[in-house]
Amino acid sequence: MSAIFNFQSLLTVILLLICTCAYIRSLAPSILDKNKTGLLGIFWKCARIAPPVFSLFADTVSSHHQPARPETLDSPSSST
Repeated sequence: MSAIFNFQSLLTVILLLICTCAYIRSLAPSILDKNKTGLLGIFWKCARIAPPVFSLFADTVSSHHQPARPETLDSPSSST
C-alpha cells in the first residue's frame, strides 16, 4: 500500500523529510537558504520547523515514559 493512503506511513515519510532537510541544512545551509520560495521552498520550511518538531517529540516521549516499578516488599521470603 502506498504511504499516501496509510496514515502512519504518511507521518513517517513527513518526519523523514523534516529530519533529512534539517541534516542537509546543518551540513550546507546555503543549499536550502537560497530556495526560500517556490516549490523548493518546501524543503527550507521543513528544515526550519525541525527544531520545534524535535522538541515536541522529545517532550511527548519523556512524558509517556514510566519508570519500572520496584519489586514489592511483600513477597514471601524463605526462612529456614
